[in-house]
Amino acid sequence: MSKYKDNRRPWFRNVKSVLRLFIRKPRFVFLGKSMEGQQIFFLSNHVGASAPLVLELYGNHPFRFWGTYEMNGGLIEVYKYLSNVYFHQKKHMNLFVARCLSVIVAPLTYLFYRGLNLISTYPDIRFRKTLSETLKTLRERQSVVIFPEFSKNGYFDELKMFHSGFVLLAKKTLEEGMDLPLYLAYYCKYEHRYIVDKPILISELLRNKEPRKRVAEYLCRRCNELGRMRLKV
Repeated sequence: MSKYKDNRRPWFRNVKSVLRLFIRKPRFVFLGKSMEGQQIFFLSNHVGASAPLVLELYGNHPFRFWGTYEMNGGLIEVYKYLSNVYFHQKKHMNLFVARCLSVIVAPLTYLFYRGLNLISTYPDIRFRKTLSETLKTLRERQSVVIFPEFSKNGYFDELKMFHSGFVLLAKKTLEEGMDLPLYLAYYCKYEHRYIVDKPILISELLRNKEPRKRVAEYLCRRCNELGRMRLKV
């Protein structure tokens, strides 16, 4: 991959420049080879909006995020998702307060997500669209960032489980002859540190042809191990 060039739209690059004035760069701790200059498959915990934001500002890769389809919808759909799901269900905020806050936040979030150019994810048969769009992105030599943790009941330091849809994507990439390095990472919000594990090729990860759920469980456990390292590295 050639030297990183921010492929976001000019107006969004300007927004990011402003945000960098208020959000400092995290410390990236690599337990193995740096991911710089590579096309990669990147998995991380979510930490609410924190991990996606710092990756967008300081990831230094041409990449696209996976994100729930509601955030790629219209303004009303974004408002409903923020008020009913993100603030109320996941952040455990009072519903009335969540709705009032979302009136203010939704327009800004709507614009921000347009700039991100998310790949929409779906909980049903429409997931095929996710796979198709992601494979197209990978063919264009961009990297993909996925936050696979189960967050229906909120975001936790100790991750409960990973959704396994990314494993199906990994299998599809191999079928297309793309054996990418997978980087698993854990963002420590309070230490403002990203711990990035040694990369593993997708072919190596899937070598034993284990069920998708088992692969997801293994990576979830490893992600939690990275989180527990935060006081040691």
